[in-house]
Formats: sequence, C-alpha cells, structure tokens
Amino acid sequence: MQGGLCAAARRGVETTIVFPTRNDSLVVAAASRSYYEELLDAGVHIHEFVGGLLHAKTFTVDDEVTLIGSANMDRRSFDLNYENNILLVDDTMTEAVRRLQDDYFARSIEVVAADVKAWSLTRRLWNNAVGMMGPIL
Repeated sequence: MQGGLCAAARRGVETTIVFPTRNDSLVVAAASRSYYEELLDAGVHIHEFVGGLLHAKTFTVDDEVTLIGSANMDRRSFDLNYENNILLVDDTMTEAVRRLQDDYFARSIEVVAADVKAWSLTRRLWNNAVGMMGPIL
C-alpha cells in the first residue's frame, strides 16, 4: 500500500492520508509514523486527526470510486484476520464519503517534513524499530 501511495504522488496524483494523532496503541502509532518520512518525500500529504480516535478506513478516487471496510492496509488484516472492504463505483456514495473525509481534514493538522525531521533521535529509533515489525503487528 505504501509503495502505491508513493508512486501515485510521484506521478503527480494528489495523494493525502489521515492518521489519528491519538491511537489506541502506542506500538501501532509508532509503526504508522515510521512511514511518514518516505511518504512525505514522495509528495504524499499527511494529516493527523485531532478530534478523537479516528478508526475509519475510507479511500476515494476521482469522485466516483470508494473503498470502505474494516481492514487496515497491512498483511495481518488481509492474511490473518481475513478482514474485508467493499469497493463501490458510485458518484453519490463517493460524494458522501468525501464529505466525511473533508470533515476529517478540517479537524486535522498537516504534518510536514520539517516536523518529522524535528523528532528526537529516541522517537525516530522507537518508530523505526517498531516499523520493522510492522508486518507481524
């Protein structure tokens, strides 16, 4: 998934992802943040939702395609937990999901490369050590 996001951004596709600022697991939060630098370097816009715990999994493309479901974009969700998503090609549904996403953006803070570069060495080491274990989390 990360490779696809980076490739899209490098091709000039506007690519934005919203992560929760506060997560229900410090380990999962660290694993997510271990990817920030590469995503930002590729041109992906990252926002952190500050309005509570954001657990939604939504993906919209070109105002007509929507992916919603329970799966995180990781191997565990697909191969171990057998979680599911639904792909919809529907302008009306996509518009409704985009309104929700716009609300998430309005209640988020954008993370920029300078923010990540300002992280302490301890924080970087923690994020990257946990990130290496991402496939088994």
